[in-house]
Amino acid sequence: MKSYDTTWAAQLIRQYLSANAYVVSLQNCMNEAAIAEVIGWGRVLGCIASNISVGLVEPGHVHRGGLKGGAAHTVYRTGEVHGRISERAQEVRDLVSHADSAKVTDNLWGERWSKLVTNSMGNGVSACTGLSGAQMAQNETVRRFQARLAAEAIRIGQALGYKLEEINHLPPDVVAGAGEGDPESLARYEERLRTQPRGSADQRPSMGQDIMKGRRTEIEFLNGFVVREGEKVGLAARANERLVDLVKQVERGELQPDPRHITELRLN
Repeated sequence: MKSYDTTWAAQLIRQYLSANAYVVSLQNCMNEAAIAEVIGWGRVLGCIASNISVGLVEPGHVHRGGLKGGAAHTVYRTGEVHGRISERAQEVRDLVSHADSAKVTDNLWGERWSKLVTNSMGNGVSACTGLSGAQMAQNETVRRFQARLAAEAIRIGQALGYKLEEINHLPPDVVAGAGEGDPESLARYEERLRTQPRGSADQRPSMGQDIMKGRRTEIEFLNGFVVREGEKVGLAARANERLVDLVKQVERGELQPDPRHITELRLN
């Protein structure tokens, strides 16, 4: 389910839930609150898929373009909204572990925001440029813009009180420092993005796939959400705000995907 389908899907599911049933969001974005509004907080769990690249080729045919995490990287992180380790969180972990490495986390919200940062760096940029993940990583101007997107999101997440996890296997402050122009942080960030192991060279983030298929994007639930949460803590997110505007123009057909939307973009 896309994030914009979460509420009606929860309403559809609600009538079929048993007394002990619960609903798990294994989606991009932070949709637990939307689900809880329909079925109640006590019946909601979250699960993050970290550093996984997949595409729906056709009904029932999912292509995995990214490398498996295995022992090197825990892909699935499932957790309760209250942070305690529970039997049902362990049950979800066991289910998703058939696909890749998995764990139960006591930091669902920090994991969620960290995943949001990662998605905010890649999804909208792919959508408005038409570039794949590998192509974005090869373009210095695009990499620097992605760092600024991440820096804004990280600082907002920290201001909201979240305990952030690693972003692309780098400490959050290193990624934020890269976006803020710190030379040492930028060097570490650049090295990571240039040398990061990748699967398929043509793999695009989900929002890039949405644009190619003529579908509605989740931009308001990713970068738009970052902007709105920033307003709550008095932090501007100008790069994220500009990206939202660009993706919406592409989505409406007013612009065609083009790397120049980012490479020629000027921000103060």
